[in-house]
Amino acid sequence: MKHVGLRELKNRLSEYMRLVRAGEHLLVTDRGHVIAELVPPTGVAVRDPASALTTLERRGLLRRPAVEGRASYPRLHQITPTGTAQRLLNEERGER
Repeated sequence: MKHVGLRELKNRLSEYMRLVRAGEHLLVTDRGHVIAELVPPTGVAVRDPASALTTLERRGLLRRPAVEGRASYPRLHQITPTGTAQRLLNEERGER
């Protein structure tokens, strides 16, 4: 795995992209600290958003809405009385 500085990467981007395309892994550094890793694509590019959503749903990382166009989140109860925000702003600002 090669290391390349950020400035060097910027100046010779095409050359480094050819290396990545050929299968090389690059670690990008900024002032000696690794900030990114460039690797060849894995072949799982998202071409169809619907199938990507289905995959995420199967893995338990996504829950689709129960009704088309509406999320199925429960309604939260009100935790402060109506007008609390305005009262607090008035107290903060004082009389004007």
